Amino acid sequence: MEFKFAHNNFNVLDLEKSLAFYRDALNLVEVRRKERPEFTLVFLGDGKTEHRLELTWLKGRTEPYHLGENEFHLAFTVEDFDKAYELHKSMNCICYENKDMGIYFISDPDGYWLEILPANR
Repeated sequence: MEFKFAHNNFNVLDLEKSLAFYRDALNLVEVRRKERPEFTLVFLGDGKTEHRLELTWLKGRTEPYHLGENEFHLAFTVEDFDKAYELHKSMNCICYENKDMGIYFISDPDGYWLEILPANR
C-alpha cells in the first residue's frame, strides 16, 4: 500500500481576501473549485508540485476560527529569500522571525502561519 500527500485544508472567513493573499504573498493560483450551496472549496497550487492547499469557505459563517495555540503550519521554500522577506514585510504579514535559523513566518488573513525557508537550505 502506498500513500502520498494530496492537500492541506484551511477554513477561511473571506474567500476573496484569502485568495488575494495567497496569490500576492506566495504566487499560489487556483487549480480547481467545487461550489455547493453551503460551502465553496478552492484548491491552490504552486505550479511546480502536486501538493494543493484547499481553502474551505463555509457560507454564512461569521465568527473567526479558533486555531488553538497555532502550533501547526505549512512551509514554503523560496529561491530569493531576501526579496520574499521584503515583499512580506511590505505586506505587514510577518508574524515571527528566527534570524538564528534563517527563517520567518507569515500569517494569512485567518491567522494560519506559513513558514518561509531559503531554497538552498
